[in-house]
Amino acid sequence: MSCNFARFSRQAAINMYKQSCTNLLELSSAKVTEWLASFDSVITDCDGVLWIYGQALEGSVDVMNQLKGMGKSIYFCTNNSTKTRSELLKKGVELGFHIKENGIISTAHATAAYLKRRNFNKRVFVIGSEGITKELDAVGIEHTEVGPEPMKGSLAEFMAQHLKLDTDIGAVVVGFDEHFSFPKMMKAASYLNDPECLFVATNTDERFPMPNMIVPGSGSFVRAIQTCAERDPVVIGKPNPAICESLVREKKIDPSRTLMIGDRANTDILLGFNCGFQTLLVGSGIHQLKDVERWKLSQDPEEKKLIPDVYLPKLGDLLPSIVDSLTALK
Repeated sequence: MSCNFARFSRQAAINMYKQSCTNLLELSSAKVTEWLASFDSVITDCDGVLWIYGQALEGSVDVMNQLKGMGKSIYFCTNNSTKTRSELLKKGVELGFHIKENGIISTAHATAAYLKRRNFNKRVFVIGSEGITKELDAVGIEHTEVGPEPMKGSLAEFMAQHLKLDTDIGAVVVGFDEHFSFPKMMKAASYLNDPECLFVATNTDERFPMPNMIVPGSGSFVRAIQTCAERDPVVIGKPNPAICESLVREKKIDPSRTLMIGDRANTDILLGFNCGFQTLLVGSGIHQLKDVERWKLSQDPEEKKLIPDVYLPKLGDLLPSIVDSLTALK
């Protein structure tokens, strides 16, 4: 009877907070402990949640390691295509996170895996970084080189003297590219004029706000290619459920008992909605409570999907509750 009641309480906790954006800091210790027991797996974004500018956010390391110590499965899931899984692993371990490579889900690795599953045997035109090309190398897929490709002279001069289109390109992959240029866009659109050429985007994050500037995200480059190619890409990263498909298929996670943590609602929280996960928005990155309040008032059903179940100003704020929960269990 007590086991059935416990299961009922955990399910009630899941349903109670569904898309309510409940601030966990306003709940009693007992309620947070009940919420902590409602999930067995945690999938978390990295930039803006665990670290910013290469530095761990206060308390994030302790929270994630404590959750793992409680027996919860931990996965890092990032749309950052500039790093390989092994590079992300190195970074996480150096910051103190207890994580293994099979616990890291990255768009660069997932993009290479997607092409490999399709038995892709041509060459890839890459607009992106070495994170993508290294992962393609790891699965034996040939590709163009990344780096600067500036416009040489006028458009007429470029087309007459410098534009060379390879004949063995079978896919265009677009990720974050700090050297994005007109020649790259023109080549990508030209390759994609062939309907047999695959169009793959690692992710569509639009931008990264900084204190005094805006850095364009991969989505800005993807949209430019979409417009001139008149093609829509296969999007690999969040919020596409395919990024977590193998975890569900291999029964490594139960969606209803999985928590998705993120700072960007239109990727992280929307992924959670699309996959049937519980969701936690942290205010240490892109989206804030004021954004959620706007979505709550919106009549757009797509914006309603961005409302998280629960909220914290930063992930580290969960640490005292975890400590209390562990103390109660002793």
